[in-house]
Amino acid sequence: MKKIAVFTSGGDSPGMNACLRAVVRTAVYHNIEVVGIMHGYDGMINNEFFPMGTKSVANIVHRGGTILKTARSKEFMTEEGRKKALENLLKHKIDGVVVIGGDGSFKGALEFSKMCNIPFVGCPGTIDNDLVGTDFTIGYDTAINTVVDAVDKIRDTAESHDRLFFVEVMGRDAGLIALRAGIGVGAESILIPETKTDVDVLIKRLENGRKSKSSKIIIVAEGDEAGGAFTIAEQVKKRLPDFDTRVTILGHIQRGGNPSAMDRVNSSRMGFAAVEALMQGKKNVMVGIIDKNILFTPFEKAIKHIQELNPDLIRMVNILSL
Repeated sequence: MKKIAVFTSGGDSPGMNACLRAVVRTAVYHNIEVVGIMHGYDGMINNEFFPMGTKSVANIVHRGGTILKTARSKEFMTEEGRKKALENLLKHKIDGVVVIGGDGSFKGALEFSKMCNIPFVGCPGTIDNDLVGTDFTIGYDTAINTVVDAVDKIRDTAESHDRLFFVEVMGRDAGLIALRAGIGVGAESILIPETKTDVDVLIKRLENGRKSKSSKIIIVAEGDEAGGAFTIAEQVKKRLPDFDTRVTILGHIQRGGNPSAMDRVNSSRMGFAAVEALMQGKKNVMVGIIDKNILFTPFEKAIKHIQELNPDLIRMVNILSL
């Protein structure tokens, strides 16, 4: 392993820069050349390669986003696009690649492996925490802390006006941000894609809840089957007109901000392990941390994101919100 490339792909997540820093500095320590690729797979196709060293990743461990930029590449989904990417990797004499991204990024690497023998190792960069093979993905801890901070502020207004707030958080296919953040803010109810949303049950819960409560917070994952915060809130308004109901969509603020200490440490561990995995001959695997230990999961297993939610957490929500 004489020369490796590194890039970030898909949605940005806090901690990507910390991971990148670890990749570059670990490689330099082992006398391996490092090339950065801008704009994800698009940059690989368009030959956006540049050399990286220890100074190029100075003062980025605390920064959100990604200095390599990122993109979702439609061209890479085509065979012609992947051929261009392979030509550029071979032209730059790349022996291995570290991809920092999520489900789509690893699917792309897996498809690429059908024509490319260059080994890829992935670091799970996604705020959704929806990959099998790691307890926490890069950016997840920061995202849920961002939600908790925002909802704490919303509750101040909710209590001042005796309002019911529906707060929509990210999670098109997975409700893990909603679940943990909802527990953290003491939400009255948490609506997620993994469980069936029964609006009748929600309304009964609101009707039968403690009347002395000056505020009520409902956390809704954007992918909830009932149609998102606005749709559910509208149904509740019609049936409970006495409730002063409001909706807040947190949106992309959940992706931004400086990474938490946990995300910085986990990201650094993963970037470090990714380089050493390439040196050990590993291929098409994702680095993960389970029970505080580094483990490697094949891409084809990691991308299925079929982790079951902890039933105790779901049960606990209903009990603690009484």
